[in-house]
Amino acid sequence: MSRALRGSALACLIVFQASAVRAQEPLQLATLQREALDTDPRVREFALQTEQSGLRLRNIEVERRPALSALGQAQYQSDVPRPPSLVGGQPLFSPPKDTYDVSVRVDQRIFDPALQPRLALARADLAESQARLRVALFGLRDEVNDAFFTSALLQEQIGALAATLVDLDARLRETTVRVREGAALAGEAAAIEATLLQQRQQDEELRANRGAALARLARLTGRTIGADAVLALPALDEAVAQARRELDGLRARPEYEQFARARDKAARQQDLSAAAERPQLSAFGRAGVGKPGLNFISDHVESYALAGVQLQWKAWTWGTAGRERDALKLQQEVVSAEEAAFTERLRRVVEADLATIDRLQRALTMDDRIIALREDIDRVSRVRFQEGVVTASEYLDRNTEWLAAQFARGRHRVELAQARARLLTTLGLEVR
Repeated sequence: MSRALRGSALACLIVFQASAVRAQEPLQLATLQREALDTDPRVREFALQTEQSGLRLRNIEVERRPALSALGQAQYQSDVPRPPSLVGGQPLFSPPKDTYDVSVRVDQRIFDPALQPRLALARADLAESQARLRVALFGLRDEVNDAFFTSALLQEQIGALAATLVDLDARLRETTVRVREGAALAGEAAAIEATLLQQRQQDEELRANRGAALARLARLTGRTIGADAVLALPALDEAVAQARRELDGLRARPEYEQFARARDKAARQQDLSAAAERPQLSAFGRAGVGKPGLNFISDHVESYALAGVQLQWKAWTWGTAGRERDALKLQQEVVSAEEAAFTERLRRVVEADLATIDRLQRALTMDDRIIALREDIDRVSRVRFQEGVVTASEYLDRNTEWLAAQFARGRHRVELAQARARLLTTLGLEVR
């Protein structure tokens, strides 16, 4: 196939892809990532956790209000105190063996040092839970990236293979005519046809694999993605360059928020432990009817009332509260150690990604030159084959080398975009 014919084939392929684009806009990686996050059932947990925490906070806050309780008791005892007797043996009073009491009690907290620390701990617990959920959801980006770039690589290979199929089909028709005219051997046409069939098999395999990758992408995002969907490689060179400049100060990963929230939760637990050692003051009142009432020597049903204040203070706890605070301080240090290890692990991954990006940029620079040389070699081989100077096998070897160069360039383009997206994702930055 001449360079003009090959250009026509590529132009037809571009026109076909353009019509597909008009029918369906190219899929953008950033959009697919957002859709995957919106579709994941775990997103509902944010609202559920907030509602759950609101209920717990409400329960703690209502403890400021008076607490009303009803008490009832009926009792029979086998013996009662014996009172002194009057002259003649008559007892001064006769306490009952059966007693009854029904009352209402009201308790009002006046000073509770643990109330505010408990509220702060509940809020810190919610913040940590939601930070942990963001970390779990962040893993969806890697899944979307993998499915997207797998499909994009196959898309590049299918596009490169389409031009080769057109080329081989044209060569087969030419060689068939030459065989019929006696200018070529039948084996040459057979060799070209066999290669053409093999390439068509490869095309079917590539399309099947791409369909599977698109199906996985559709499952992740919750959208319908057709087999003819076009994927647009993201332009991330500027974002990567900026990330390189700000590398040491970047703390965008959701894990960093989780570490901060875990330390804050431990600090709130320390505050609560310290508050438990301080005294609590409350007022109480009680009114009821009993037999006897407050007069325990009475044998009649009487109403009664009483009120007072109550002080509760754990003055001595054998150091348990102090040890608990020390344990929580150690927990904060454990979290800081995990954060440092996570940062080091990120740095190692980032260094590997940056090295991959630099390598692929150099490879792409050479790919253009390699393809230009392979095209010249293929063109010369095609002319010599048409003139009968080289065999079909030699021509097919050169054509396969040109196709391999096309595959390599397409693979490098996709791998470069994937490495850039992976770097931004590793750093916790948005792919736009």
